[in-house]
Amino acid sequence: MRFAALLLVFSHTAVAQSTTFFRNVRLFDGERAVANRDVVIQNGIITKVGARLGAPAGATIIDGAGKTLLPGLIDAHTHTWGSALTTALAFGVTTELEMFGDVGAARARRAEQQAGPVTARADLRSAGTLVTVTGGHGTEYGSPIPTLGSVDSAQAFVDARIAEGADYIKIVYDNGHTYGTQLPTVSVELLRAVIAAAHARHKLAVVHIGDLAGARTAIEAGADGLGHLFVDQDPDPEFGALLAARKAFVVPTLTVLLSITGVGGAAPLADDPRVSLYLTKQEIAAMRQAFPRRPGQPVLSYPAAQATVKQLRAAHVPLLAGTDAGNPGTSHGAALHRELELLVNAGLTPVEALAAATSVPARTFGLTDRGRIATGMRADLVLVSGDPTVDITATRNIAGVWKQGVAFDRAAFGASIVAAAAADARAPEGSASGLVSDFDDGTTSARFGAGWTISTDAMTGGKSAAEMAVVDGGAERSAKSLAIRGTISDAFKQAWAGTMFSPGRQTFQPANLSAKRELRFWAKGDGQAYRVLVFAESKGFVPLTQSFVAGADWKEYVFPFSAFGGIDGHDIMAVIFAGGPTPGPFTFQIDHVSFQ
Repeated sequence: MRFAALLLVFSHTAVAQSTTFFRNVRLFDGERAVANRDVVIQNGIITKVGARLGAPAGATIIDGAGKTLLPGLIDAHTHTWGSALTTALAFGVTTELEMFGDVGAARARRAEQQAGPVTARADLRSAGTLVTVTGGHGTEYGSPIPTLGSVDSAQAFVDARIAEGADYIKIVYDNGHTYGTQLPTVSVELLRAVIAAAHARHKLAVVHIGDLAGARTAIEAGADGLGHLFVDQDPDPEFGALLAARKAFVVPTLTVLLSITGVGGAAPLADDPRVSLYLTKQEIAAMRQAFPRRPGQPVLSYPAAQATVKQLRAAHVPLLAGTDAGNPGTSHGAALHRELELLVNAGLTPVEALAAATSVPARTFGLTDRGRIATGMRADLVLVSGDPTVDITATRNIAGVWKQGVAFDRAAFGASIVAAAAADARAPEGSASGLVSDFDDGTTSARFGAGWTISTDAMTGGKSAAEMAVVDGGAERSAKSLAIRGTISDAFKQAWAGTMFSPGRQTFQPANLSAKRELRFWAKGDGQAYRVLVFAESKGFVPLTQSFVAGADWKEYVFPFSAFGGIDGHDIMAVIFAGGPTPGPFTFQIDHVSFQ
């Protein structure tokens, strides 16, 4: 998450367009590579491509010697928020295909794109709200979304998504067992009905699956494409032939599949200065993160995904590069460069991998104005040093990015990273006294940080629930306190539910509290044992836990930072006051929360 100045630096849409002339550059046009080409772009459009062209009068001349010009990259599976599209553009990703996101944000971005050139961030196409059932995948993120209940309502449900602005329809067919949990999902009959409803409105139907069986069922039900591959088992010998016969496409998302098997998918990029100099420390930490493994989760195999890619390539099934950015092991823009490398490692040639991030997704999703370097196409371009048609990692060595003919200022973007790091190194504004909240104003406001929110295990497939409210009566005869109540489910061993305070400017953004030494708070409750879960960036997304018993009388609790895995407070992301792990109802109150 970047600080507010980043938005000010990069939010403006360019009005004036200049002419740019790329001279003597190696060209990957979206399908093939050719040497010694010149390219002219004017008013956001590619106007000439050829050998030994003359530079137009007044053109900005870019020397292409030793460099390769690529179409702007397309990430075919993302989830966007905040400044994600600006970050994507910094890494040459000029279009993102979102597979589930905020409908209002997508609508606003779409309107701006239709109104005129938006040259300071990647373009967005979006599925908007995905199609799922009550309690299914997609409902666990804390914001209510509409869910589908019956075959009879499938067309109306799809029509409502289209009315919201969905460019294509994303459907969840996944019960979660591959990830060690159990979730409701659409029935096969419902899956067929939604796909038919999408096709009735001439929309692509893309299906999220979690295993080989689900992938087969989705394609047999008429899906146009799969939003992921699988890691539960190797493909059967006929799988590739099935997809080829049905003319289906696949977005393998190898980066996130690697993360699901326990290895941060884009972790190598965190140590590559061609990439890391343009990443915040939060993005670097996310790249190194893997999905947590749950008790009872089956053995997963990343080589199964590689074998599937190899089989699909042999069957000539269209493969699209997508990262599932927003998930552990990924980062917007940067992770696509890792995805390209993983596709090559799985059997694609570098040229095929580059096509998977340019012409193939453009053709598949009907983006007729991009994905190629040809006369009349949009001037969405990436210039890299070296030859990625031989060494795919050369895409990381970006010399320039152009969106609709306008050069993106990567130097200013890089400077914003340095400024953000400096801001993170300072203690949060308002934290000098250490007091977070005493709740005496009757609200859940905090003296600093992003404030208080509910946190539950729903984000990991659990079913625990919690609510919070300011109530009369606090510690040491104060006026108010915060009551937290809920129910802990027995879905898995480490279930939790409670309230979370984030000391950074945004939720889970690290804050430097190293001037303090301990966490203090008062509590009372129903006599159960409760937990304080602290998250520190240096410890990944693993909670550091201490327990306390909240009895009938107010009591002050003091926990030194060192009790939480030896941390020193310099990178605290969140503190959760939670019920569990014992299943059942709970209720307790907290007051006078502070760092001292």
